[in-house]
Amino acid sequence: MSFHVYMLKCADGSYYVGHTDNLEARIVQHESGDIPGYTSGRRPVRLVWCEEFDTRDDAFLRERQVKGWTRRKKEALIAGDWTRLVVLSRAQGSTGSP
Repeated sequence: MSFHVYMLKCADGSYYVGHTDNLEARIVQHESGDIPGYTSGRRPVRLVWCEEFDTRDDAFLRERQVKGWTRRKKEALIAGDWTRLVVLSRAQGSTGSP
């Protein structure tokens, strides 16, 4: 079984980060409003990034990391702009991995 960390772009332009063991089903739940909370009032949502992990613990740690990032860092991640991501990490004084 694999686990995914994912990022959705909401209709209001904000980003939502979560993790799951069934990415397709979770996106459907967000889209339909079956998950109460942040995304239910910000539909439609669109998957803009995801990453796969072998364990739920690893996925959860990555989710927490990305949730703490600035909007600019999230957008660099979405774009796959690793150079910009490193620059933004250094600008924040981060010593963790991008």
